Amino acid sequence: MEDKELFRRYRETGDVSLRNEIVEKYLYIASVIAKKFVGRGVEYDDLYQVAALALLKGVDRFDETKGLQFSTFITPTITGEIKNYFRDRSRLVHLPRRVSELRVNLKKVADEYLTETGLRPTAKELAARLKVSEEEVVRAAEAGGIVSLDNPVDDDEDAMSFYEVIPAEEDNLERIENRDELESALSILSDEEKRLVAYRFDQELSQVETARRMNVSQMYVSRMERKVLSKLKERLKKSMAD
Repeated sequence: MEDKELFRRYRETGDVSLRNEIVEKYLYIASVIAKKFVGRGVEYDDLYQVAALALLKGVDRFDETKGLQFSTFITPTITGEIKNYFRDRSRLVHLPRRVSELRVNLKKVADEYLTETGLRPTAKELAARLKVSEEEVVRAAEAGGIVSLDNPVDDDEDAMSFYEVIPAEEDNLERIENRDELESALSILSDEEKRLVAYRFDQELSQVETARRMNVSQMYVSRMERKVLSKLKERLKKSMAD
């Protein structure tokens, strides 16, 4: 029975055996995605359970009448569910004492700066007042969300916000549907930039882990990532216009 007919019959009847048939047919996707997240402190079996549950929920939510392939629909659904699992799990992990203390001090100094100047402090200004590095400020902001993510990281004309240097969840290459055009666009990147793309968007590593593997700072990865995405989007726009 074709997928569309399977989903139609399940939607009309609610027959659990039909749902199970669909789930069994697509469990391989749950397995593949779960394996991509192995090595981040969670066992494969746990990740597979999260992925399988997301698949089950996805079957109930899918509407075959919209013309979308189920595999196209369920892949980002499962990926998002696993990322949510990691996010929720991280909140339960006790932060190192230094990070916890820095979070408290960041909030205090940011409020004092705003009172004194009427402006929001940049990461550079916070780092100077607290005598820590800008990377430590960004990591503390990422851990606690205590400083507005819209604040600029520095006072350069082309400054990024904290949000732009924190690992992205949505703004990534998965949104690009035409893989041939993407492959062509990737050809314009340097070897170092291609490594970044592989780590961040293929292996879905965090900016911190990517920086460790490339032997550079997280700030460097953040800036290079923004530059790469800008180059790729510009190339793809030109390609579509031709």
